[in-house]
Amino acid sequence: MTLEQARTAAEKGDAKAQYIMGSIHYKGDSVEQDYVKAAEWFRKAAEQGLVEAQHDLAVCYKNGTGVEKDFEKAAEWFLKAAELGYVDSQSIIGAYYIEGIGVTKDGTEAVKWTRKAAEQGNAQAQNNLGVCYLNGIGVEKDVETAKEWFRKAAEQGYESAVELLKRMEQ
Repeated sequence: MTLEQARTAAEKGDAKAQYIMGSIHYKGDSVEQDYVKAAEWFRKAAEQGLVEAQHDLAVCYKNGTGVEKDFEKAAEWFLKAAELGYVDSQSIIGAYYIEGIGVTKDGTEAVKWTRKAAEQGNAQAQNNLGVCYLNGIGVEKDVETAKEWFRKAAEQGYESAVELLKRMEQ
């Protein structure tokens, strides 16, 4: 799809084309980089339920890229994408529930979303699930289970998990 084809389809309401336009503006690919336009296109696609756009719009709110930084709006969009099965969003919303970022701290919700992402191989979520077990956040404290999750993340090169495992096994 050429830039003009994408623009035409996006302007007609095609969610995938809107997402492509958002990505093009975000990266500055064939157009001048424009985070505001990127966020606008991501929002149009996200509001139509396109999961990738929901995630990327959440990232825009998380980082204040093209929109004002707003952790509550970021959490809202990460949650929408997580509910549609987007692994990275599941990991991030789980972390938000652990820390209380944009949402009220909730160990049960934290473990629910973190486990979904961890079981699909997301290293950050595996590490965070280990933290939940190590500290008894939303689950019964269980050091051995924590180590298992840290090990899975460490095997993928996740640095925090590597450091925690060395300290736990010394």
